[in-house]
Amino acid sequence: MSNNIKGLFLIFVGMLFIITQDVLIKYTIHDASLLQILVFRGGIGLLLLCIYLIYRKQPIFFGTSHPYIAMFRASTFFFGFTLFFVSLSQISLAEATSLFFVSPFFITIYSYFILKIKIGINRIFSIFVGFSGTLLIIKPEFNEINIYMLFPIVAASTYALSMTLAKKSSKNDNLFQQTSHIYIGAFIGGSVISILIHNLDFDLSIFSILSNPWILNDFQVIGLILFISTTGSIGIFCLIAAYRVGSPLVNSITEYVHLIFAIIIGIIIFNEVPDLNTFIGIFLIMGSGIYVVFRENKREQLVVSESTLRT
Repeated sequence: MSNNIKGLFLIFVGMLFIITQDVLIKYTIHDASLLQILVFRGGIGLLLLCIYLIYRKQPIFFGTSHPYIAMFRASTFFFGFTLFFVSLSQISLAEATSLFFVSPFFITIYSYFILKIKIGINRIFSIFVGFSGTLLIIKPEFNEINIYMLFPIVAASTYALSMTLAKKSSKNDNLFQQTSHIYIGAFIGGSVISILIHNLDFDLSIFSILSNPWILNDFQVIGLILFISTTGSIGIFCLIAAYRVGSPLVNSITEYVHLIFAIIIGIIIFNEVPDLNTFIGIFLIMGSGIYVVFRENKREQLVVSESTLRT
């Protein structure tokens, strides 16, 4: 199995957990504390990593050979997704998700400048086709754009940068190290911001949702937060693993499966049957993704053949 296929599988699994997290956060964001969820998610993620490493009898080491990259990835990842979740309190999940899926464009740019990956017209066209399919599925209406609609775009940019840097530093930092940095960033960032908000007089304005108090005496709410945190932690782990082993450009297009999961959930839970435009959108997304995978595999086979001829 090629690395790109492994990456696609991890993206698929990761997005299943991520969409579960997003739906539950959207459902609870006005009643629970978003910062509490982010802190719990970071702590549970670290705990799961430690349990896994102990089970595999591997050393628990969360240091890094690239401290500046690690700190930058952790802080930008936390900042971006905090904005994304804040946006869910004011705009629909469909709007937030469609705006977030400008991430392939950012990944294409970052891959060119950071990873020195050449970008051909075919790849650009395939990304455009996939994004067009996304718009057909979401059918967003941008007649009344507000500040909250900019947040998912910022999240897309920081997410794309974090995943591209994960690929760049993957030779020296293993998967567990890179994942732990994201969890540590969320745990520290969420804790610090929560302490500052609840102890200092801040005018949060558009970030007022962050002032929701922590809930520690309602076991039902705590159980839901723990479940959200666990699904989010597993999802992040899968996504980072995918970008370590596979091509960032292939993975970025495959992430559109997030939208397919959203449609399936809509049918099962909310009885929202897709219309013709939605089915066309799914076809465009899957078609563009499959095209890129086959093109990448063909390129890998060509490189192997040329190497064999040289020997």
